[in-house]
Amino acid sequence: MFLSQIPQIKFSEGDNFFLLAGPCAIEGEEMALRIAEKVVQITDSLKIPYVFKGSFKKANRSRVDSFTGIGDEKALKILRKVSETFKVPTITDIHTEQDAEMAAEYVDVLQIPAFLVRQTDLVVAAAKTGKVVNLKKGQFMSPESMKHAVNKVTETGNEKSWVTDRGTMFGYQDLIVDFRGVPTMKQFAPVVLDVTHSLQQPNQSSGVTGGRPALIGTMAKAGIAAGVDGLFIETHFDPKNAKSDGANMLDLSLLEKLLTDLVALRQVVNTF
Repeated sequence: MFLSQIPQIKFSEGDNFFLLAGPCAIEGEEMALRIAEKVVQITDSLKIPYVFKGSFKKANRSRVDSFTGIGDEKALKILRKVSETFKVPTITDIHTEQDAEMAAEYVDVLQIPAFLVRQTDLVVAAAKTGKVVNLKKGQFMSPESMKHAVNKVTETGNEKSWVTDRGTMFGYQDLIVDFRGVPTMKQFAPVVLDVTHSLQQPNQSSGVTGGRPALIGTMAKAGIAAGVDGLFIETHFDPKNAKSDGANMLDLSLLEKLLTDLVALRQVVNTF
């Protein structure tokens, strides 16, 4: 199975979906370890292959005074500590070619943000590290067009890439997930549904992105029913006070019930 390409991944031989989950951004060591510990406990219990997610920096912010990070090396060292402490792989997003080489020293999966997925030099730099590359589908791109992003990875000799759908822009302040794209993209790569970012409401007049977290369960269940290979869920123990994207993150206290329901649904889907 493709998950076996990732160091330290657990339960990769099962029929479960895999999970990318964690805070939007690394705010500090204590918060990262606290979130990771809880998610590892849940995913171990439910036998869900798990990759801890955390951005070491946030470069695509609306406002110049938005939180962008605690320092690149400091945040990357925290991601490494999460991996070493809980024996789980980690993923972070990158924004420049220089980021690719730097982040690859600390994490197992490099993520290309949706806004940047057509940046050839960035995608190729990530691929050349030999790490798994998670390609987030641009909000402006069709499912079919993501094949070209995957090809940019494979043409470097790296066969390890996923495609993550995070919705398509609908007007100025909403995103729509077209689940017809799931089987299309599965023809050329494993497919992940970014549940929480799909529920963002960008372009608010305040410059702070909104969201609809009450629909996280609905979106996640729809993704499992549509046959996605993995789910991406940002979660925090205090979303209202999170320093980035708190408006669309799942409260950590709700994660266990949601994942339990999704595992049960996946078992039903697997019978078809």
